[in-house]
Amino acid sequence: MVKSTIIARVADGLPLAASMDDEQAESELAGYKSQAKAIFKKLNSQSEPMCSIESGPYYLHYLLDQGVCYLCICDKSFPRKLAFNYLDELAKEFYMSYGSEIERGNLRPYAFIKFDTFIQKTKRIYEDSRTQQNLSKLNEDLRDVTQIMTKNMEDLLWRGGSLDRMNALSDRLRDHSEKYRKDARRLNLEALYRKYGIPAAIILGFLLILYLRFKVF
Repeated sequence: MVKSTIIARVADGLPLAASMDDEQAESELAGYKSQAKAIFKKLNSQSEPMCSIESGPYYLHYLLDQGVCYLCICDKSFPRKLAFNYLDELAKEFYMSYGSEIERGNLRPYAFIKFDTFIQKTKRIYEDSRTQQNLSKLNEDLRDVTQIMTKNMEDLLWRGGSLDRMNALSDRLRDHSEKYRKDARRLNLEALYRKYGIPAAIILGFLLILYLRFKVF
C-alpha cells in the first residue's frame, strides 16, 4: 500500500505538500522521508522523469511533471503500475489546483498542505491492490512500468555524493589552476624586471641626458 506521499518543487527541492501521516507511520518512515529529501536535492530538469528507488522494505517511486516531483513511499509488494497511476492522478489534480503558483519565489515549505485532502482520498482508493477497481487498473494499459528505471538507494546516494565531491574537486582544481597561472605570469614579469630593469633604466637615463643636452644646449 501507499505509506506516505511528498510533493516538492524540482528547481530547489522545496516541499509543497505532503500526506498527514499518523504518529506510528511518522515514526516508522522518518528515515525514508529523510531519504526522500535527499532525492529532492539531487533532482534537476535532466533527471529521469519516473524512477523507483529500492530502500529496505519499501520502494520510493517518483514522478516528475511540470517542474514538480511527486513521490510516494510504498511497500515492495504494492504494484508499480498502481503506484505510478496514483502519482499521475495527484500530478493532474495538483497542477490544475496550484499550477500558476508553483514557481512563486516567496513560497513557504508546505504552502499547499491543504492538498492532503485529495491525497488521502486518492490514497484510500489505492489502499488495496486486490479490489476490483484496482485489479481493473492493473489490467488496463495505463503505463509501461517495465521501462521505468529502478535504482538502489545506497547506490544512488553514494554515486550522487561521489559526483558532488568530484564536481567540488574539479571546481577547486580550476580555481587553483587559474591562481597558478596568474602567479606564473607575475613571477615571469618580476624575472624580466630583475633581468632587464636596471639596464633598461640606465639606457633610458643615458638617452634622456642626450636628449636634454642637445635640446637645451
